[in-house]
This record gives sequence, C-alpha cells and structure tokens, in this order.
Amino acid sequence: MSHLYRHLRIHQVFGANTDVGKTIVTTALVRASALKNNAVFYLKPISTGPLYDADDKHIKRFAGPKHSLVETHCLFRYDEPVSPHLAVKMASGVSKNAVTVPSDRTFLNSVTQYVRSCARKCQAGHMYIETAGGVHSPTLSGTTQLDSYRPLLFPTILVGDSKLGGISSTISSYESLLLRGYTVDAVILFRDRYYRNYEYLSSYFATRGLRVLSVDPPPPRLDNHAQNAENTEAYYAKLVPGGLDGDIFEAVRHLDDCHTRRIEELDSMPRRTLDTVWWPFVQHGIVNSETDVTVIDSAWGDFFSTYEHASGSPSKTVSTHKSLLSPQFDSSASWWTQTLGHSTPSLALAAASAAGRYGHVIFPEATHLPALKLAERLVNEGPGKGWASRAFFSDNGSTGTEVALKMALRAFSVETVPALTPAERQNLGVIGLKGSYHGDTIGAMDATEESIYSCEWHRPKGFWFDPPTVSIKRGKLAVSVSNLMSTSVPSTHHFNSLDALYDVEGRLSSSLAEAYRLFVRQKLQAFSRTNEQRLAALMLEPIVMGAGGMIFVDPLFQRVLVDLVRDVSLFPTPLPVIYDEVFTGLYRLGLESAIPLLGASPDISVYAKMLTGGTLPLAVTLASDRVFQAFNGESKADALLHGHSYTAHPIGCQVANETLKLINGLLQKEPWKAAQIKWSTDGKSRSLIWSFWEPSFAQAVSHLDIVEEVMTLGTVFTVKFSGDNTGYASHCARELLRSIKGVADDGSRSSARASDSFGIHFRTLGNAAYFMTSLNTPREIIEEVENRIWVTLNAQNRRILP
Repeated sequence: MSHLYRHLRIHQVFGANTDVGKTIVTTALVRASALKNNAVFYLKPISTGPLYDADDKHIKRFAGPKHSLVETHCLFRYDEPVSPHLAVKMASGVSKNAVTVPSDRTFLNSVTQYVRSCARKCQAGHMYIETAGGVHSPTLSGTTQLDSYRPLLFPTILVGDSKLGGISSTISSYESLLLRGYTVDAVILFRDRYYRNYEYLSSYFATRGLRVLSVDPPPPRLDNHAQNAENTEAYYAKLVPGGLDGDIFEAVRHLDDCHTRRIEELDSMPRRTLDTVWWPFVQHGIVNSETDVTVIDSAWGDFFSTYEHASGSPSKTVSTHKSLLSPQFDSSASWWTQTLGHSTPSLALAAASAAGRYGHVIFPEATHLPALKLAERLVNEGPGKGWASRAFFSDNGSTGTEVALKMALRAFSVETVPALTPAERQNLGVIGLKGSYHGDTIGAMDATEESIYSCEWHRPKGFWFDPPTVSIKRGKLAVSVSNLMSTSVPSTHHFNSLDALYDVEGRLSSSLAEAYRLFVRQKLQAFSRTNEQRLAALMLEPIVMGAGGMIFVDPLFQRVLVDLVRDVSLFPTPLPVIYDEVFTGLYRLGLESAIPLLGASPDISVYAKMLTGGTLPLAVTLASDRVFQAFNGESKADALLHGHSYTAHPIGCQVANETLKLINGLLQKEPWKAAQIKWSTDGKSRSLIWSFWEPSFAQAVSHLDIVEEVMTLGTVFTVKFSGDNTGYASHCARELLRSIKGVADDGSRSSARASDSFGIHFRTLGNAAYFMTSLNTPREIIEEVENRIWVTLNAQNRRILP
C-alpha cells in the first residue's frame, strides 16, 4: 500500500511520453537534492536496453559534487530497448532457462522492500522513482504503469512533452493520473523556444492550482563519448549551480513544501474531524480521542491506507523510520458496498465518462442510455428475470425500500374488495421478522418493530415473527427454532451440509415446514382477530438480516411466509411480497438473488450497495406488472408520486452497468470454482450455496468457548460471542477484537506477506462481529485475515477461559 515518511520525501516521476526527458529532469532533481545535503535515493524499477545506456548509470555518473550522497538502484533489467512487457518475453526467448514474468504483486513488493530499506538507512532524504515510457506504458506483466503502481500511490512529478503535440499528451497524461487518484505535485518540461509548450501549459495548469516549471533543454548528443559526457556535465552544472539557486532548486523547494503540507494536513485531520463532523452510528461521548479517528488517506483493492499518529502528539510518529501510512483490510466492505475492491479503474472511468457526457439530467418523461440499459439488464436478465416488469430508480437502500412500501401498500389497497375506507388505508401494516432493518428513513423504520434504531416519530406498523435462525455451533450446522415454537417442535435441527439446509424445495414436505405453516397461520389469524390494523404486505431481508445482527434466517421459514401471505384462505387479497436485497443481493451471499434459492418470486425487490461497486449511491426497486398496474391510469393522482432530484443519475447508472459487467466476468473464474467445490458435499461439484471463507476456519472458530455461533455465506463471515445479551448496545465484540485493528510490529507491511502485515478495520453489531470480502479478494488475503481472526480470538479464549 501507500508509503509516506516524515524524514524521507518520495516522488515518482512519470512522463507524458517516451523520450520527453524524464531521466534528464530526474538527474537534475537528484543533483539538487544532494547539493542541499540530503541523502538521495534513485530507483529505476525496470530498465530496458544496454547497460551502458541505463538511466540509473546516467544518474550516478552525473550526480554532481555530492555524488557520495546518492544511491541508485534498478530492480529488473533487460537487454532489449523495448517496452518492459515485451523485453521480458524476449529475454525468455533468448535464455536457455525460462525467464519468469514477475506478477504485479511481486513487482510491487520489490519496490516496497527497497523503499523501506532506504527509509531505514537515512535520517533525512529525498527519493525519486522513475518510470519507463509514458503513463500508460506497460509494466512487466502487461498492466499499464498507472494501474500497476497505483497501490503505492506516491506523489507524482509529471515530465511534460515539449515537442509538437506535447500539449495534448501532457494534459492527457495529467488527466489519466488524476482519474486514478494520483496527486501531481508538479509538471516539469523543457523550455523549447520554438514550440513554447511551457507557456500554454503554465497558464492551463495554473487555473487548476498546479505548478509548472520549465528548464533549458540539454545539448544535442555527440557521437564522441568523452565530449558528450563533458557537455552533459557542463549542462547539469549550469542547470544545478553550486549556489543553490535556479529553477531546479525552486522545484526541489516546492516538492519539499508539498510533502510538509501533506503531513501537516494529515496531522490536523483527527482534531478537525472531532470538532466538526457528526458521525453516523457513533456515540461521540465515548469516541472522543484523536487516536479514535481513522484517517483514511486513500484506498485500493481491499485495503484502506490509514494515517498513524502517536497518542497525544500528532506531529510525531511512533517510529521515525516507519511509514506514516499503514494498510488496513476493509473487513466491513465499507458498510457492505464494496464489490470489486476500492478504486477500480474501470469504474472511475465509467463515472468520468458519464459525468463528462451528462452530469445529471432530469428523468421523468425522459430517458438516457445508462439508465435504460441498467433497467433492461435488471428486469430482463438480472434478479427481475421472469417476474419483474419495471425498474424504479432512487438514491439509496433506504429510499429504495420506502418506494417499495408505497408500491406494495397501494397495490393492496387497489385490489382489496370491498374497498378500504380512508381510515383503513391509513392503518395498514406489514408482516416482517424481528431484527429486520430496512433503512433510516421514517417509512422504512415504521416497517420494523421498535428497536435501538427507532426515533421519536417511529410508529411500528405491522406484526413481526421471531424467526428460526441458521448457524454453526460447535462445528455443527443447525437451525435453531424460537422459544415460541419450541413447545411443538425440537429447538434444534441439524444438517450435514449447506446444500441440505438450503434445499428449500426439498424441505417443503418436512415436518418442520408443517410446523412453520401451523405456527404462522395461527399467529396471523390471532393478530387479525385482535387488531384493527390490516396487514397489507410481507417485507423480508432474504437469508440474512444485516443490521439486526447478521442474523441468518432459515430460508424454509421465509418461503412458508411467502406462500401463506398468498394463500387466499388466509388473505382473500394476496399480500404483495417485498424482498429487501439491498445488502444480500448481487452476489454478496454468492447468489445474484435469493429468489432461486427460496423458490418464490417477490412482487417487489430492492437493490443498492453492491450495485455501483462501492463507488457512489444508487438504488433500484423492481416491480411486477401487478404492482405497476395499481398506479397506471388516466389520473395523475393515481400515479406513483415519488421521486428524488437525482433519480437515475447517469453517473451512477453508468457505473452500475460497468459493475455488473465486471461481476459477470468473475462468475466462472477459478477462485469462485474452488470455493464452490470446497463447500460441496462431494468435494467435486460446484455448490450453489457456498462461501469464500474456508470451511475448516468456520468450524474451528465455532469451537471456541467465547463463541456462541458462527455463520458464513458468500463473502460474509460472522461470529456471535457468548455471555452478553444486551444487543446492539453491547461493546463485547468490539473489545474482544480491538487488537486486530493494529499492524504487528515486524517491519513488514506488504499486503502479500505474513498475516500480521496489515491491520483489519472492522465493524461490530453488539455482540456480533462480521467480516466481508469483495467478490475478487485474492485467496491469500482471505487466508491472512482468517489467520488474524483465529490468532486474536484464540488468545482471548485462553485469557478469559484458562
């Protein structure tokens, strides 16, 4: 992940094209840094071409009077003067032994290890890392440099192109860097007196707050090596004079200032945040120290890059020679939104494309291609296939469920015979499950029973069942039946596999299914006899109730509920069924939707969170034709008079389309196949019900004495701790896992190394903790997270229960 050292200022040098003078400019910067008595480190990660012409050799040769302060290094060197991805292939072709192409991970680890070694060996210094070719030139694996180096996210110097066409290539390179989150601290280019690109670019970038510096170009290269070296040395001596003045020294001062300001900003952020921000779901009375504030400098893949500051002294770090930035695994998937990891380049480009083409445009009685394509995809090919006819756009999961409730209640009202009175229409309720949560807006809150999330205006409207739950207890997969039912059926039902438990169709004829039917029927009949409120819809979070505590519900019970609310002997007007799949949908649980698993389609379903790959908010509510026709007519008063200013915003829709495309590309990849096979009963076939988390890991954690139960599906692993029944207000899970957030002090912080090389940022729900991956988290990362969880909980288990 990213690196930032208080004592070592690092800049990466990108070029707007090949042959724009990156090495010349970098040599000048190195020479100036050394003349100011800094230790200077130059890294050329990849060099192609003859050794005598290598950039690192040039730097060392012309490092100037203080050359002893300069260290140069190259990590990967190839003979052919071609693009790195081609050079490594050609090297393999001429070598008797096959040359292995380093992966991006191996390549980045090599860069990381060298940077750390430099940080350890100096008290104060500068480092320059020079790339090859242009910003999009490929690295050894074929990944473009911008994407390959992106996890490291070094501050950048862009060497502009001073030649004909250079204005365009420089601006394009700058925008490419910007789209991937790079900070460009300066643009430096040669002062070509004919094309004068520096004049235009200085003005262009000044309006964007970016410093442009121009320097005289080097003399023409001479065939005579001795004369050429003499001329080149004279050029550098003039460009970087011993008096420490001139354009290059101005550039060094500017880069130093950028480095200082960045650290000062990070130092100040915790205090400024505590003074200004009101966090969601946080009690500020107990979270009030600067060390409680997680300062996220950037994010990439499954990791945050967080700023570490010492307690009581934000201007100092724990160790001078360690990076101020530390990787933390985002184990909540940033509140369940991350789909493909943070900062996915193609999603950033999709957002930029739509922002450039549309910005935001009004949607009623209008259309645009991103929204239309997304609606068609979700209705005709996605979770709505076979039952939905319409897609309604809104802002987020809560607003998506709000409109779902409006749809369902209107559909019920229109269809009910005899017609409902105005008073009855105002007193409609929903059927749901205890522990459900459908969002923070008032209508969504009213669809749940009283809870810690409720507010003063909350008025519960409906009836909620205490559901049977699914978990792994002491290594055994079981359904636990609520106390209200346990007098008529056993309290626990064991299953040999996930496939057996989630075989809803196969379980419909079981005695437990019959017990569920009898119980539900009796409860609903009793409610109708004793309450004036009419039940008008069924609203479920299929399979897992997230915010209620990661409660895995027996899918058979949910299927029975769906069947019974459509039973005309119980409800003469069948109740509309809503699936709130805001959290669970789009493969969070390994399935696009719970619909095939439950074997029953809803009338309405809601999708958000993973829909846009964790990039920006958007929700879609799908509805059947039955529901749509309840609003269709000649009077505007009958229409669905509901909407948001940013309904179907093109940026979100474009990103969602790209996200769904990327997800489809993952479905047949080897990591998915391997995980599905591990969870199958025969160990050979691909199970429909599966998890990215290792079966043996879930089993082992479930046997710990401090653990009451665990459960896992898809990307989700949850653990509930024993002995604390105070619910969401509990700090039990938070305290037991507190140490997992830190990075172990072993000097290694590469996200591909030992399991203690990164911290784990986690969220808890009372006495339950949960961990999530993205859909493409590498298996080795999951293994490291599993190991950290196991080591931490096992240690707590021994401490509490010796």
